Amino acid sequence: MSDVLGAKPKAAAPTIKDGSVETFEADVLNASMEGPVVVDFWADWCGPCKQLAPALERAVEAAKGKVRLVKIDIDKNQMLAAQLRIQSIPTVYAFHKGRPVDGFQGAIPESEVKAFIGRLLKLGPADGAGDLAAALDAAEAAFSEGDVAGAAEIYSHILQTDEANVRALAGLARCHVALKDFDQARALLDMIPEEKRKDAAVKSVSAAIDLATNENGAGDAAKLARRVGADPQDLHARFDLAGAYIADGDMEKALDELLEIIERNRAWNEEAARKKLLTMFDALGGAHPLTIKGRRRLSSILFS
Repeated sequence: MSDVLGAKPKAAAPTIKDGSVETFEADVLNASMEGPVVVDFWADWCGPCKQLAPALERAVEAAKGKVRLVKIDIDKNQMLAAQLRIQSIPTVYAFHKGRPVDGFQGAIPESEVKAFIGRLLKLGPADGAGDLAAALDAAEAAFSEGDVAGAAEIYSHILQTDEANVRALAGLARCHVALKDFDQARALLDMIPEEKRKDAAVKSVSAAIDLATNENGAGDAAKLARRVGADPQDLHARFDLAGAYIADGDMEKALDELLEIIERNRAWNEEAARKKLLTMFDALGGAHPLTIKGRRRLSSILFS
């Protein structure tokens, strides 16, 4: 619609453009105050860069202007690449409100590129508490999709702005649990004030740490499964098998074994199976599908 005073309407900013050290502030930092900006660091000699670029451009174009893409040739902008500590290419960073909030390295599959842009769309044009909540949601989405490093990076950036954010501290601690860095996970939880440690997210991570560390040296799952197959009434072997599945990250199989023990003898070993199952529920969180499924089955067993 033309302006009634005869002035030409302001042209929309291009969704995809080449950038440089000179334009970085305007094209990335300032532009990210209005919405997410993706920065693709590449070079003409980089094969993986050429593989990634089309998928990245398609995903940005599909966002219909809600996300912008700035392409930076590191050979022409070596100082900028050094300042941002670009060590390998392709490296992709997403900026929002003037700071990096997500990123990845390498030529990832197009499905992961779409998921990456999808997380950015959840940020949108927001500020203050809404912006922070959106960043936390993006970090949780990254973690649930298996991008532990990406989630950790977002949580770390949030903590640079709000070092006492309980949700970010708990989320970063969960990332360290996934990486089996339990000491760092505990250190992060220790930064949370005592009165806030009853928060569901904090309790969940604390339970996850207890669960993981208690299962170190649980044994070989295949050997234990053979023992249980040979003697289904060997509840001690079945309990160890559940621990081995937990150590392997197979929570569904662990849940099945613990429920089987409870069904066969709910009082066995001072209700050890039920207690471990409840710790599992805390670690997974109340909304997790396995928690919901497990609680239903447990109720069915206990009240049958």
